[in-house]
Amino acid sequence: MSATTAVFRRELKSYFGTPVAYVFLVVFLALSAHLAWSNLLFEMRDANLRVFFHNLPGLFALMAPAIAMRMWAEERRTGTIELLFTLPVTTRQAVLGKFAAGWTFLVIALALSSGMVLAVAWLGDPDNGPIWTGYLGAALMAGAYLAIGTFFSVLTKNQVIAFVLGAVVCGALVFAGSPSTLSALDAIGLGWLGQFFQSLSFLSNYDVLQRGLIEFRNVFFMVALTVGFLVASCIMLEERKAG
Repeated sequence: MSATTAVFRRELKSYFGTPVAYVFLVVFLALSAHLAWSNLLFEMRDANLRVFFHNLPGLFALMAPAIAMRMWAEERRTGTIELLFTLPVTTRQAVLGKFAAGWTFLVIALALSSGMVLAVAWLGDPDNGPIWTGYLGAALMAGAYLAIGTFFSVLTKNQVIAFVLGAVVCGALVFAGSPSTLSALDAIGLGWLGQFFQSLSFLSNYDVLQRGLIEFRNVFFMVALTVGFLVASCIMLEERKAG
């Protein structure tokens, strides 16, 4: 068993070793269902999950940093990070193992929402293409959010600060391409920045996927963010380890 797998199993087991994980899952499912219901999912008379998927960028912008905030901040606060690095595991393996465990947990939360698919199938005959690409995009988006949260968890020993910083950055990347942001740019004479802001927005990139289209630039955006923040996390940890 590789060191990455060992860290992954250790972290994933720790998630389900406390009631917090189950509370998180219940809260996620309840919020996602409530938001879909409040947006008249069952009154649209159209068998699709667009309303459900539409809420996920904002919802994960809070949920993913909440999962990531303890990854490294808690290790640093309790001093167990030194113990971790005395084991035969590299920084890259530790980061990837912890990230994979957190991402798996978020994917499990997504999988549990499959009851929404059954509800839509009961309403009519949905197009499965946008549903599958919507879930694929949601999984990639959750991974990108988690990588951002991981980076800020590395930066500080305080879990609350890690959560706030991660949520702020994730939220900024959600609303960068929102109509209100674009209108504000137009109002101050910076409308030419609108396309650039849209390219950095999870709303814009995820919207394409939830419509059933898989375009390289949208997938690349999420994968590049994930890899970039994980690499930055490794660099920061190596510097602290060397210091």
